[in-house]
Amino acid sequence: MAVAEIDEQLAGLDALEIEEDRESRARKLWAQTWPKVGAVGLAILLWQVVVWTRWRPEFALPGPGTVFPRFFDELGKYVTWRAIGITLRRALVGFAMAIVIGGVLGITVSRFRVVRTAVGSLITGLQTMPSIAWFPLSLLLFQKSEAAIYFVIVLGAAPSIANGLITGIDHIPPILLRAGRVLGAKGMHAYRHVVLPAALPTFVAGLKQGWAFVWRSLMAGELLVIIANRPSIGARLAFEAEWSDAPGLISYMIIILIIGILVDAVGFASIERIMRRRRGLSAN
Repeated sequence: MAVAEIDEQLAGLDALEIEEDRESRARKLWAQTWPKVGAVGLAILLWQVVVWTRWRPEFALPGPGTVFPRFFDELGKYVTWRAIGITLRRALVGFAMAIVIGGVLGITVSRFRVVRTAVGSLITGLQTMPSIAWFPLSLLLFQKSEAAIYFVIVLGAAPSIANGLITGIDHIPPILLRAGRVLGAKGMHAYRHVVLPAALPTFVAGLKQGWAFVWRSLMAGELLVIIANRPSIGARLAFEAEWSDAPGLISYMIIILIIGILVDAVGFASIERIMRRRRGLSAN
């Protein structure tokens, strides 16, 4: 009888701990959610206030009450989701190409001093070039095609990714490199097990900046390079602007903003959180 009572008490304690854990997770989720919701609400309120001031006529700057019904209406259309799919595919392919090229370039520059002397400043110069400045050359080389868009995406993003990796490798504490050599890590093994893990935080920051270049370059490219039978977010944006359809135009701008926020919140924020936890910098 005593054993049964003890088991019952332990079961009750386990249930209490599970309930407290759920409440703790709910509090953390709410703490992470309400600032974002508040910021969105404040932005919508400011938008509505600007509309109320009659700074621009309503056909040019419609309010949230006009735009959001149109936004949800656009989300219900097949062409919208097809455009989102085409744009995201281009973004992911271009970003993957930029990671490969930028990563190889970054490792090469950091490993060979003569290469750093030759092209180190050139990489930074390419990074500062506005993406739109590459499009005239891109159109001459590839005409209005997918290649023209990828050309500008890679030129815009790869230098940022390379610079992030170079900076990360340059700031590795020498004691880590010496410890790696003592443990037998040499050549590419040192890069795989010591150099790249140590440079990862700065490299991720470079990837994040590179993604921003990818997204901006892609939007500019889709506005300029409209390919028949391949609707994209940029093409839809250009279509709404051509017809002076302000609610539709702002709806697609909101879609662009939401995708950018989701990539940061779901993708890069998760990577950074895992990285901090593995390095003992965060308990969450």
